[in-house]
Amino acid sequence: MKQEEGTSTNWAGLALAIKAWGRELGFAAIGITHVDLSHAEAGFLDWIAKGYHGEMDYMARHGENGLTRARPAALVPGTVSVITARLDYKPDAADAGANLQDAGRAYLSRYALGRDYHKVLRNKLQALAERINGELGTTHAPAFQYRAFTDSAPVMEVELAAMSGLGWRGKHTLLLNRDAGSFFFLGELFSNLPLPADAPTSSHCGTCQSCLDICPTQAFVGPHVLDARRCISYLTIELKGSIPLELRPLIGNRVYGCDDCQLACPWNRFAPLSAEDDFKVRNGLDQATLVELFTWSEEEFNHRLAGSAIRRIGHERWLRNLAVGLGNIPPDHAAAPAAVMALQARLNDESGLVREHAQWALQRLIA
Repeated sequence: MKQEEGTSTNWAGLALAIKAWGRELGFAAIGITHVDLSHAEAGFLDWIAKGYHGEMDYMARHGENGLTRARPAALVPGTVSVITARLDYKPDAADAGANLQDAGRAYLSRYALGRDYHKVLRNKLQALAERINGELGTTHAPAFQYRAFTDSAPVMEVELAAMSGLGWRGKHTLLLNRDAGSFFFLGELFSNLPLPADAPTSSHCGTCQSCLDICPTQAFVGPHVLDARRCISYLTIELKGSIPLELRPLIGNRVYGCDDCQLACPWNRFAPLSAEDDFKVRNGLDQATLVELFTWSEEEFNHRLAGSAIRRIGHERWLRNLAVGLGNIPPDHAAAPAAVMALQARLNDESGLVREHAQWALQRLIA
């Protein structure tokens, strides 16, 4: 549908074409929505006011109390529509439940077992934008302007995706889709094109609250409200300092993120495996042991995890998280003797953060 000079734009037809182009690029689904997020502002402000964002100061940094997050046209002037995209990431990995039940194994969130999704998703969004621009041509008015987001700026991506019909916000705060559960990434193109908005879908959680009940640290204040300060994903990825003592035993062997609320969700029975080669398991991370990973030097950590989202936390916090996992191995577990030796080797680590968590773990194992 190449835009010809002097012709008017069929916006509905362009919207359909954008969805087809998105699927050609590997997206599972594309939606389109308007930019009015005023209905979400009050809840976001209350969440910030209660401190549920923890040390994630960037949540409140953009605009007054972070409200730019709820105002796309303020974040990117000229935005009148948002193109939302879904990219499935569930890898063909070892059984997650079996991994969690073996205290000697390290559990890493399913999304982090392959390559960093930021670059993969951004490249696809950029390709979609270039396809749109190419189809509209240089004579189109207004000239196509856009900005791509991949969890990289203050954007209410779940709210926008829900508004565009890609799913509904589950009680665990993630987007849910009847055909794909929640094992997918979201991305957005903020656009100045007046594209017609898709209709949102209704919620299908009903009375189920399996995701809330399963949370190891009981981080959910209630449906749709997460206290990040108790969330294992926050504790192992976002938190820079010491993990609170009272929460360490509850973390178990989860050393990077946590999928418990997703694994418990009935809708994830329908989550398809990703077709993206970039999301395939790397370095055997779906079956690695805590001891094995704890012995990685910083050089080995950086080399093995090049191109991985995990590398973003750095070697120091990697060891901190693994030390907690080692400390949660039962003393009578077959891996306990090797865990004791591995922890003893880190008692003089140059990092005080690592030493502290290694000492804590060692005391639990030899108590």
